[in-house]
Amino acid sequence: MFGKEKRPEPDAIEAMIGARATFSGNLRCDGSVRIDGVVESGAITTPTNVIITASARVMADIQAKVVSVSGAFKGTITAERVELLEGGRIWGTVKVASFLLDEGGYLRGELIMQGEEPQQPFLIPPPTGPKAQIPISEGNGSARAVDRA
Repeated sequence: MFGKEKRPEPDAIEAMIGARATFSGNLRCDGSVRIDGVVESGAITTPTNVIITASARVMADIQAKVVSVSGAFKGTITAERVELLEGGRIWGTVKVASFLLDEGGYLRGELIMQGEEPQQPFLIPPPTGPKAQIPISEGNGSARAVDRA
């Protein structure tokens, strides 16, 4: 879940917003999307990867398989995996199954881990049986048992 897992192989970049370009609107693509410039609003949807480079400024919603952030992002990301790399900044909501945070990455907002919920190791199982008792401290070092109602 957290950590440096093997990064997926990059596929062909189908769409690129250059460093001197500004885009506003909805972008749907079957291949990877690389952003070097500015996305002012809208949404980016792809079944593969979105790469937000160090020079990029993105204010949009993203739905993708993997999103790598080295620049600035504001909005909602829904993905299988998000990589917040050194120098990357996210303001908003990240809904993800796997999250990588490099040293120097910044996240201000909400991280929602999706997928199968792990077993909670901190829950104490309740007493069982018809006359299960709960120990109660008396405050003087002694304890007594109280029937569970």
